[in-house]
Amino acid sequence: MLIDTYGRVATDLRVSLTDRCNLRCTYCMPEEGLQWLAKPDLLTDDEIVRLVGIAVTSLGVTEVRFTGGEPLLRPGLAGIVERVAGLQPRPQTSLTTNGIGLERTAAALKAAGLDRVNVSLDTLRPDVFKALTRRDRHHDVLKGLRAARDAGLTPVKVNTVLMPGLNADEAPDLLAWAMEHDYELRFIEQMPLDAQHGWKREGMVTAGDILASLRTRFHLTPEGAGERGSAPAERWTVDGGPHRVGVIASVTRPFCAACDRTRLTADGQVRTCLFATEETDLRAALRSGAPDEEIARIWRLAMWGKKAGAGLDDPSFVQPDRPMSAIGG
Repeated sequence: MLIDTYGRVATDLRVSLTDRCNLRCTYCMPEEGLQWLAKPDLLTDDEIVRLVGIAVTSLGVTEVRFTGGEPLLRPGLAGIVERVAGLQPRPQTSLTTNGIGLERTAAALKAAGLDRVNVSLDTLRPDVFKALTRRDRHHDVLKGLRAARDAGLTPVKVNTVLMPGLNADEAPDLLAWAMEHDYELRFIEQMPLDAQHGWKREGMVTAGDILASLRTRFHLTPEGAGERGSAPAERWTVDGGPHRVGVIASVTRPFCAACDRTRLTADGQVRTCLFATEETDLRAALRSGAPDEEIARIWRLAMWGKKAGAGLDDPSFVQPDRPMSAIGG
């Protein structure tokens, strides 16, 4: 079991498969990209599966989400998914992606054992997409979403970040579109995880702003606290159902007290929080020949020291050195 001093138990593992990405989203990285991890620094397929296996069989993890960077850029992704889905007890498996490449991989990933996907899409307007991502790939994301739905990777969740002056006015249109196509939309407050360290709370589109905008067109009924559990998204039923919309308010409505996540970076570091500034090295233990029991002990010790919260409201908050592309969202 991965328990911390506040009694929280981590059962949800986020696994970053690569730090590379084929978009250059303005809230994540600079236009020229980043200094990518060298290949020898990355965990191999066997190392990933071994660490996930330890988490599932020895540490109580029941859900595994593959992230990046962009996980579809990872060679051998379907094989990793298949091996993880074959673990006993079988974890629930999901993947967070920008959707580029999903059209050609969705069916294979489903066949390999992937249960569902989260796809990032911030706008319905191709010109705004290009401005936000610095790439003209809006049509590819839409095709990827359709392919995921058709392959049965459901519920297909769409993650959206609203930015002032770009897409902040699109919330109602995005929700209407998601309902039409049977996707579950989740708005995410912009977080301080950009490589440029340009994030500022002032002017950020908040959860309150998003809900006010949605209510100009829709009637929202909040789900009860019991329905949410440890999920990061607060959810509302739209116009009486069956459709729902979620808001992940990491900044203005933090949910740290119920956090059940542990994170593994692409180079084999345990992170206890998305905003952590410290990491624990599992790769070195792996490559030095440590047995599974020792790796599990190191992982437990790392999680025991997890902080009470992310500390975004603390004036002394220090943004992590790694951008979101290297940590996994």
